Amino acid sequence: MNEQNNQDNPQENNNLQGNEPPQKDSITPAVHPVAAAFIGLIGGFILYQFVGGIITILIFGLDIKDAPVNGLRLMTMAGQILFILLPALLFSKWIYQNVSAIFRLRIPHWKEILLFTAGIIILIPLLQSYLYIQNCFIDELAKASSLVNSIKELLDSLNEFLEQAYGDLLSASNIFEGILVVFVIALTPAVCEEFMFRGFIQRSFEFKLKPFWAALITAVFFGLYHFNPYGIIPLIALGFYFGFAAYMSNSILVPVLLHFLNNFTAVMLYFIFEDDELISSAPTTGIDVNASIVTFLISLVMFTGLIILIRRYYSREITRLQD
Repeated sequence: MNEQNNQDNPQENNNLQGNEPPQKDSITPAVHPVAAAFIGLIGGFILYQFVGGIITILIFGLDIKDAPVNGLRLMTMAGQILFILLPALLFSKWIYQNVSAIFRLRIPHWKEILLFTAGIIILIPLLQSYLYIQNCFIDELAKASSLVNSIKELLDSLNEFLEQAYGDLLSASNIFEGILVVFVIALTPAVCEEFMFRGFIQRSFEFKLKPFWAALITAVFFGLYHFNPYGIIPLIALGFYFGFAAYMSNSILVPVLLHFLNNFTAVMLYFIFEDDELISSAPTTGIDVNASIVTFLISLVMFTGLIILIRRYYSREITRLQD
């Protein structure tokens, strides 16, 4: 942690403590910060989903299934850079001027990285076990209600389409394709999405909202942005943890790393086991509900304990810097 910088800037100490929004007198937005956040949300969504989709169709045609997979990978990576990362940078420069302050460009201490990495290691099985429990519950509801069953069939169709597209991007026949997959699925989204969501959008909300609500609202939009019908709650939880990490550490690099580790783990497990259910948010076979509940509860206790440990770590650091 940069001791001199934190002594010179008391507001950054407050940021580490997680109690105060950014000082309004240090940065003067060109538009209302909440409006700025929605400019990022709507602008990024339109650019990536619609403009990017139109460009993809123009290049590869309407039948995307016949398009070369490496071409789609490169297009996906280029789309994220051009339509998510670049707008985040341009919006920040236009609205706030001070880009480095908005994105919290700070190199974290190795202890911070270790603490937050432990969190993602615990969070992955916690959210996976939640998915098992959730999907078993939905299956039981679908058996008892024709309306729920109809909704479930619609969600299944959407989920199957998304998983097929995701599976095509993940499949690699050699080490060079494997490296490209890591760049497309793990590294590029980690950088681009975190700079947009935990950087520009959450930081904008923090000017007018308490840190908790800024991180939560950003996480909700982060979950919706991925169009994953069964994975929406885990994605929101994951996004909220990324937001917590960004705010507490005062560094965008921490959620970037966590995002990368989450995606990289999924890619590596898929490469090793070649099991489609590893990338599925609606697994339907081999589920032990009782074991999932036990795993969920144990992971939840461990994760809660780690969050307390993280908050204590930053409280001690602030006290040390103020002495």
